[in-house]
Amino acid sequence: MERTALVTGCSSGIGRATAETFSEEGWTVYATARDETDIAALDTETAVLDVTDDEDIERVVDRVIEETGRIDCLVNNAGYGQYGPLEDVTAEQLTDQLDVNLVGPHRLVRAVLPHMRAAGEGTVVNVSSVAGRVAPPGAGAYAASKFALEGYSDALRSELAELGIDVALVEPGPVETSFRPRVEEELDTLSRTDDYEWVYELQEDAGLLSGAASPLAATPETVAATVLEAGVSTNPKARYAVGGFGKALLLARFLPDSLRDRIAGLLRTL
Repeated sequence: MERTALVTGCSSGIGRATAETFSEEGWTVYATARDETDIAALDTETAVLDVTDDEDIERVVDRVIEETGRIDCLVNNAGYGQYGPLEDVTAEQLTDQLDVNLVGPHRLVRAVLPHMRAAGEGTVVNVSSVAGRVAPPGAGAYAASKFALEGYSDALRSELAELGIDVALVEPGPVETSFRPRVEEELDTLSRTDDYEWVYELQEDAGLLSGAASPLAATPETVAATVLEAGVSTNPKARYAVGGFGKALLLARFLPDSLRDRIAGLLRTL
């Protein structure tokens, strides 16, 4: 029986690698992005989908069901990072961040779950981040969206446990993708408060961790392999941390809050 995956955010990076990885494993894959030209070269089914657009979502999900009769795995990958000191991030920018990174996955989940419930099986894989468990200075808006996605996924996993539907989180650390250029674009839109210049400098330095030459960054293919593992498992783990550096960063959540605050203070002085 051929299985079907619906993957969001496939224009590049993790989403693109995920679509290719599932396809190579024999799945029927519907790779989606906001711009059709970004996914035209993929050897999968493709569709234009903006995760903030209800009509887009309804159209794509209806198409997948009409053409295949099933959605075995939903991969909520689409997202971006609104970085910067929280005082400099406007309410509108924070709302946009949450709309894409949290409400977007919720829209997809609500559209897909009736079909998974009817089938009595399925898997939802939400691509989170180590920033969904540890919030560094300058990443407050992005971390808020990912912390929320983590809580959302925990509740959803419990609600679906008796229905044959699994929910898993994938938590990458730094990844060799085009994520950081978008971060830089968002930072450039902020009105900088002088007192937070150290935060901007910290984020500029952090961008070096995800460059192609960084030994600390995982490849999109590594993350995609983990997404596939979660998607095909009959009993997936609740969380999959990806990348050695990312796993190390996650250990910071076990530190006392006061110690994490002192570490942040040390970063400020450096």
